[in-house]
Amino acid sequence: MEWLSQRCPLPPAAQGCPRPGRGTVLLVLTLSLLMYPVLRSLALQLHSAVTGSYISGTHSIAFINCLNEQIAKDIARAIMEKKLAAYVNILPKSSALYFWKGELEESTEILLLVKTRTSKIGELSDYVRSIHPFEIPEIISLPIDQGNPLYLKWIEESVPRN
Repeated sequence: MEWLSQRCPLPPAAQGCPRPGRGTVLLVLTLSLLMYPVLRSLALQLHSAVTGSYISGTHSIAFINCLNEQIAKDIARAIMEKKLAAYVNILPKSSALYFWKGELEESTEILLLVKTRTSKIGELSDYVRSIHPFEIPEIISLPIDQGNPLYLKWIEESVPRN
């Protein structure tokens, strides 16, 4: 550090003030990096509240495959009763090919499309895993980038934050 003081001498007025140590600089840098996601999220929420614009990724669509229509209806109803989604589509049978325990399998499945808040995806996934009959149920989500603002607002109003 001595070489720095030789190359960048302090002005006479600041000579009595100590320079921050490496620890202080590292602490400020670390805190800045850790706080960035929180500050960015708050800034986006504030911008959205002021302008009324949609924040990309606030809502998500989850895809959940079910063995048959009755299981799909039961899971969809359970999701809705827990208020984990605003809307669940139950799509008709589709054919599926997949590897299971090293063997190629073929089956028909029913697909659920679940519209919810992105912040609820973890809770939704945990809940579906607890009630789904599959050993490893397919639960995949994608964030909604854009959409009808009124529909997205309706999702927000239909699914409680907590």
